Amino acid sequence: MYQYTEFDRQFVRARAAQHRDQLERNLAGTLSDDDFRPLRLQNGWYIQRYAPMLRVAVPYGELASSQLRVLARIAREYDHPSKEVFDKAIGTQATWGTTHLPVGYGHFTTRQNVQFNWIPLAKSADVMDLLATVNMHGIQTSGNCIRNITSDELAGVAPDEIADPRPFAEIMRQWSTLHPEFAFLPRKFKIAITGATNDRAAVRWHDVGLHLIKNDAGELGFRVFVGGGMGRTPVISTEIRAFLPWNQIMNYLEAVVRVYNRWGRRDNAYKARIKILVKAEGQRYIDEVEAEYQQILTRDGAPHTISQAELDRVSACFVPPALAERAQAAIKTVANNTTVPAERQKDYDRWLQQNVASHKNPALRAVTLSYKRLGQAPGDADADQLDTAAALADEFSAGEVRVTHDQNLLLPWVRAEDLPALWVAASHAGLARSNIRLLTDMIACPGGDFCALANARSIPVAAAITERYQDMDELHDLGEIDLHISGCINSCGHHHSGHIGILGVDKDGKEWYQVSIGGSDGSDLSGDAVPGKVVGPSFGALEVPGVIEALLDTFRQHRNGRETFIDCVKRVGLDTFKTAANSARLADKHEELHALPKTSGYAKDAQEA
Repeated sequence: MYQYTEFDRQFVRARAAQHRDQLERNLAGTLSDDDFRPLRLQNGWYIQRYAPMLRVAVPYGELASSQLRVLARIAREYDHPSKEVFDKAIGTQATWGTTHLPVGYGHFTTRQNVQFNWIPLAKSADVMDLLATVNMHGIQTSGNCIRNITSDELAGVAPDEIADPRPFAEIMRQWSTLHPEFAFLPRKFKIAITGATNDRAAVRWHDVGLHLIKNDAGELGFRVFVGGGMGRTPVISTEIRAFLPWNQIMNYLEAVVRVYNRWGRRDNAYKARIKILVKAEGQRYIDEVEAEYQQILTRDGAPHTISQAELDRVSACFVPPALAERAQAAIKTVANNTTVPAERQKDYDRWLQQNVASHKNPALRAVTLSYKRLGQAPGDADADQLDTAAALADEFSAGEVRVTHDQNLLLPWVRAEDLPALWVAASHAGLARSNIRLLTDMIACPGGDFCALANARSIPVAAAITERYQDMDELHDLGEIDLHISGCINSCGHHHSGHIGILGVDKDGKEWYQVSIGGSDGSDLSGDAVPGKVVGPSFGALEVPGVIEALLDTFRQHRNGRETFIDCVKRVGLDTFKTAANSARLADKHEELHALPKTSGYAKDAQEA
């Protein structure tokens, strides 16, 4: 993983010191809440439905075990509200028929970051200081700036990789962190980059998507896509460059963002994303980007051209880890002394199939730890589970993990011979469930339980589906299915790209859910990126599990052999599945619906999220 420089360390420590000064002035009454708000947002501090939320930046998803242990400490010591705040929150939750509000957790996000939902703002400076000890911060996790750049969780280790995207992502991160022109964009701006033939980063769903390729001459460059995004208007990005030489990517990004900054709508938050601009202007936008790019090259002197020396310098920070001989011997001893019990062989084989990925080094594997299980929201990890992940990383993955786009953790440096030992250790920790890419490996945002923007809760719906589909034989028989859940139209749960998508909507102040099918993230499994189609009027919360069951029963009835769900939907057509979904409506459900409280005071914070 990236090796932080002294400049990086000094910068993070300085930012933490600035936040402490700002916080102390705010608490003393010399810096107003309105003036403090944009400053705390720049460091990842929001006010959500009940309490502050911290979003910690994890550039392109890479975490060291030392960083995981600090995150565990934050969860254990700081992610706890005052009794007054928590009692009020529980009282509100009780009006919806639930009192489940977990504290002491970190939450893995679809942007490969980590969130905490309960840290008192008065303790935020202590938390920032603690993060700085391991080179962590909340920069680029909020506000109308270029956000944390995401990538393929298998970056640098995938066999299908044309080139490692991480050095380019790091160069972009450094460029964009404090770029004065792009600190206050019309809206937030998201970039994803992949270097693999299989798009595991959903690049077509981003404001800018970058795909490393080689042209017919064998030269490395980028396919450049602009104007993708979910939210109120789901849009698949437009290819504006079929091939751009790799060394010009920063100059070209400068042009892309300049044109957006110049013409993006600032009078309407719903129309301020670059996807709206690109969709409205079409070729005119592309022409303006090309013209701006030529000016940057000729008039400005191409200031952001990446030299080979600079690429080599940054690439050197991503040297594959070398384990000490003593550590290698210790791991081998554990592995050689570990056998899989005969009665668990089927479980182990399924884990190998679903959770273990091939590696560019034939002696190694990449292994996903599943954070999708009963009793916890998708992507949640308590302090002990974070510490356990750090211990597993130290023992089996050279002290490194990756946060995945699907809200799990991946160990990228596992020796093939150590797989039995890792499976045993992960099983004891409850992290070896073989449901990766299966139905219960769902993406879900925190929803109305925490977010002030949400129209409905996501976590109870996810829990109901997870509880219904606990039979591993059934899950594996159904095969790979992307289920995505969002609590509002902002689409933090990426419902548009799910084979099955669930969206919380507001109807007469009550919680309702739209269900869509046929969405795709652009991966090999799903096919070209496309938004799912809504199956009909919205459903009540109690109906949603039955709707999912009806869709899956229809899949079983029409499936050809081992055909996947998404392939079956494409072949059979949407109408058959729509009919099945609508047949699952209950005759009387209205008394079971509950209204979410209105939290107008935090709307600005939530919108920035």
